[in-house]
Amino acid sequence: MSKIHLSTIAAVALALCCCACGSRLPQGALVPVAQADTAGTSIVPVLVATTRKRATADAGDMFDRERADQVSYASITVSIPPDDGRKIGQVQWPTSLPGDPRQSFVTVSGNYLDKQSFVAALSAAAKQTGHGKVLVLIHGFNNRFDEAVYRFAQIVHDSKAPATPVLFSWPSRGVVGLAEYQYDLENANTSRDALERLLDTIAANANVKQITVLCHSMGCLPTLETLRSKAIQAGKIGAKVRNVLLVAPDVDVNVFRTQMRQMGHARPRFALFLSQDDHALKLSKLISGGVQRLGDVDPDQEPYKTDFQHEGILVFDVTGLRGSAHSRAFEDVTSVVGMIEQRFAEGQPMTDDKSVPVKASQ
Repeated sequence: MSKIHLSTIAAVALALCCCACGSRLPQGALVPVAQADTAGTSIVPVLVATTRKRATADAGDMFDRERADQVSYASITVSIPPDDGRKIGQVQWPTSLPGDPRQSFVTVSGNYLDKQSFVAALSAAAKQTGHGKVLVLIHGFNNRFDEAVYRFAQIVHDSKAPATPVLFSWPSRGVVGLAEYQYDLENANTSRDALERLLDTIAANANVKQITVLCHSMGCLPTLETLRSKAIQAGKIGAKVRNVLLVAPDVDVNVFRTQMRQMGHARPRFALFLSQDDHALKLSKLISGGVQRLGDVDPDQEPYKTDFQHEGILVFDVTGLRGSAHSRAFEDVTSVVGMIEQRFAEGQPMTDDKSVPVKASQ
């Protein structure tokens, strides 16, 4: 069978494995619901930095799938239905617009910001929480902007994260296919500089004391390259970036090994969440010419076991938990948090201050 034929089959199968949900969020869901009755709901504000272009076809999308020449900023507030009426770990997508806040996620407010306003909003949020912690999410392949916002709101809410959420959204097409996979891969890689500037901007804020970086799937590519670049250029990544959480990373395992060495010893604590039954990553491996992906290795096999121990990487094997293998760390969030807490009880905290920020990030 030809290589082209194999890649085509893989791309089709990827469509069955990589979609974030069975039914997608209706276009225009980021239009705020007028006079929404949010009594009993949870309100999650999300700050955004993105390399996507502003949407022109539908203002309710805010940002589309095309690559912009410069970074844009926004602030979006999401309402989440009461917990007793929803399944924890899932996004209740509205079936039609406007959504009902009692049954589905809805947008309460959505505003474009300039950089100065973004920094001011970050300062205000850090002051309001009092702890100065920031959680930065870099999403993966096949993510529309609105879907990334709602998924991040779900992660923050269900994990009870005591952190200011900041979404870094690169221009994924939000479509599955071989050409789209390659397009997303290029856009993820070309967003590295913008991500580095965002982390610098957050770290420079006097009200921010600690940053946790959470990346998923293809989003781990620009994340790791950004951290590697910062380490090489400045000799260190920066004291405020304390934790890096890699969830189902679609990353060449050999490249990762090199990146970790180049980051040196003065680097954040790394935690890896992998699934050995992650079919999406197995298909990505096929598309990538058979190169092993970091997110579906067997952590008990060599050389991975020794490498992870030597580099001080905490490994959480979520194989067999509920939900889709490629996103179950977000969908079965309570089980994952329990795994992390058990690791803490065994004397392996993620940070020196014992503040358990990983729980805040899952």
